[in-house]
Amino acid sequence: MSQKPATRLFVDAALGEGAEVALSGAAAHRLRAVLRLKEGDPVALFNGRDGEWLARIAALGRDGGVAAARERLRVQETEDDLWLVFALIKRARLEWLVEKAIELGVSALVPVQTRRTVAENVNAARLTAIAREAAEQCERLSVPELRAAQPLAALLAAWPGERRLIHCDETGRAPHVAGAMAQLTPGPLAVLIGPEGGFAESELDALGKLPNLTSVGLGPRVLRSETAALAALAVVQALGGGWSIARRRQRMPADE
Repeated sequence: MSQKPATRLFVDAALGEGAEVALSGAAAHRLRAVLRLKEGDPVALFNGRDGEWLARIAALGRDGGVAAARERLRVQETEDDLWLVFALIKRARLEWLVEKAIELGVSALVPVQTRRTVAENVNAARLTAIAREAAEQCERLSVPELRAAQPLAALLAAWPGERRLIHCDETGRAPHVAGAMAQLTPGPLAVLIGPEGGFAESELDALGKLPNLTSVGLGPRVLRSETAALAALAVVQALGGGWSIARRRQRMPADE
């Protein structure tokens, strides 16, 4: 049996045996000009609903293409219910954060504006493209939701009562993240990272009023926002998230 295709594409269309899936011009250009693929070559398709499917490139042109789905490689699985709530940061670091957070298994990216937020305008189209590429690369079966930025106060006012918020506290007063995580019961989680310079006192007061808040410390060093986010996500995943599940390598049928 041969290895399944190295190339994965996220598509919006429904997937099933025999389905002919239209490929965008950008996807066709990547397959043809970057990856040097041609008609008849295999690709893996996923849409966040129907699992992952082995497909063959049926047509490939300058303006688009077609891939024909042949056989399901993986069924759709439930992924971690883990949000990353983060104060907006500058563009290059924000793009890197989005990519790595998706690799670490977040299900939703929730940017917020705080009193000390210093950031450029958010290019939603660019971040959506990065999110898709990251999901394709790390073999996820879905692309996480990227939400519009909103003020922190508005987010807290509408915070869902069943979701625990893990606040990464830079003051040094909170217990270490590993010890705090060990005390939590299973359930939906969100990790909250503040801006460079930390939250304002009024924001900390508002956070403290949430009944399902857990404040945690990330060690003795001062971390950049994006570093703190990934450190916290790694600990959460190691202690209570999807890292307990081994990666499964699928192979194509013998006649492929």
